[in-house]
Amino acid sequence: MTEVTADHIHKLIDEYDMDDITIATVCSHTSLQIFHGAKKEGFKTLGICIGEPPRFYDAFPLAKPDSFMSVDSYEEILERTDELADKSTILIPHGSFVEYLGAENFANIRLPTFGNRKVLGWESDRQIERKWLEGAGVPMPRKIKSPEEINGPVMVKYQGAKGGKGYFIAKNITEFNESIDSKEVYDLQEFVLGTRYYLHYFYSPLSGDGYRLSQGTLELTGMDRRVESNADEIFRLGSPTELEEAGIQPTFVVTGNVPLVLRESLLPKVFEMGEKVVEKSIELFGGLIGSFCLETVLTDELEFKVFEISARIVAGTNPYINGSPYSELIQPDLSTGRRIAIEIKKARDMGCLEKILT
Repeated sequence: MTEVTADHIHKLIDEYDMDDITIATVCSHTSLQIFHGAKKEGFKTLGICIGEPPRFYDAFPLAKPDSFMSVDSYEEILERTDELADKSTILIPHGSFVEYLGAENFANIRLPTFGNRKVLGWESDRQIERKWLEGAGVPMPRKIKSPEEINGPVMVKYQGAKGGKGYFIAKNITEFNESIDSKEVYDLQEFVLGTRYYLHYFYSPLSGDGYRLSQGTLELTGMDRRVESNADEIFRLGSPTELEEAGIQPTFVVTGNVPLVLRESLLPKVFEMGEKVVEKSIELFGGLIGSFCLETVLTDELEFKVFEISARIVAGTNPYINGSPYSELIQPDLSTGRRIAIEIKKARDMGCLEKILT
């Protein structure tokens, strides 16, 4: 695949009808709030789907896209970029979109996309991701270099945005060998006890008002905890020892999200972590643009450990389509989907879409 260049994207933007922009994404993950937010800001919307358009959108008229593009496979999107460009289309990435299309394919799609697509190389590889986060100075769980070094509980994770599928806990090398998928690239992290907080941020390189960074501003738009199956219910069946003896293991497939509010005294730490991550991203690859999520564990010592970053809108923002307790203090009815549309609208009106689209 030919690598897409900034010049190509800028040329497309110059040819777009600024009064007729279409916001598009794959019909999954956070599409409802992306379409809903785009409509609120006056944009046309387009849903990309496999086969027939999903019927459930009919039940949500305020979030139903104005039109659909049906494809036989997600790779077909790469072949129909001219058709989308004719509609002055801006693509909004989300976890499912990138996972289904593939990080490499998405990085080279020949259409303007919201955010900095260079982040994909830093986010999709956990070794490089750790270099970014540790370089930013945020606390992380200890990395276990090899299965032979396992001497206590570790979390085994596979590469990519898989919604927790296949993740497992191993307490020794025997348990690791029993559960590992040898065909997958994996990462081993110390298992940190505490409460999981998924922190939703929005970084705007355009704004000058608010929590200011060296360039632009940082916003906190919400936070959530993921509901994981069967890990969140398994201990109803017995103690960890009883479950182990019965051969029952916890699984971590994400099935939903629960909204959370943090102790207010911890908010300075939340902003400090977000600031460090953004500033390091500017240094490394020109900046993390738009929405992102730091996935953390908060210990009983009230210390955060960042175990992962998602560098785009996350599904944990879905409980907040009408705004979170935090975004409501920025602007009423501010979902992350709407915040993305507001940023695009602002850049369009300022004549600088190239600053937020790549």
